[in-house]
Amino acid sequence: MADRIRVMLTEEELDKRIRELGAQISEDYKGESIFLVCILKGAAMFACELAKRITVPVTMDFMATSSYGSGTTSSGEVKIKKDLDLPMEGANVLIVEDIIDSGNTLNFLSQLFKDRNARSVRMCTMLDKPDRREVDVDVDYTGFTIPDEFVVGFGLDYAQKYRNLPYIGVIENPGE
Repeated sequence: MADRIRVMLTEEELDKRIRELGAQISEDYKGESIFLVCILKGAAMFACELAKRITVPVTMDFMATSSYGSGTTSSGEVKIKKDLDLPMEGANVLIVEDIIDSGNTLNFLSQLFKDRNARSVRMCTMLDKPDRREVDVDVDYTGFTIPDEFVVGFGLDYAQKYRNLPYIGVIENPGE
């Protein structure tokens, strides 16, 4: 049986908010450049759309981390699966994440990038789930704060499916 997906955030809502975030980030970094770090795989669509709307110079690189293993809850231990190709020393780093649950990954990356001598480290997330927070993280730019539901679409997946949906949705009764 196919999964039923309820739309939480439409394509139009996402587009409008990403434009707003791009404008705010451009204003905050006026006269400077940004080293945008996209956290794969989930943030790829968001990071690309966001980068298109930032008007200051952007260098973009990709990193893959894992804190989930094969489950749906964080193990708390963050592992780097793919590191950056470019050096970040002296750069204004903007970490772009798809969703913040526990906060473990962003907490780990923030400290890692500071240790690598980034000039500054800020965080941007498409979605924030504060009810799942285990570690306090200071998120500078948030697209949407959402309830504790398992969401898919716009880069987010369920068993590697649904990343290509142009909206954010909730799978109702997964596996039925």
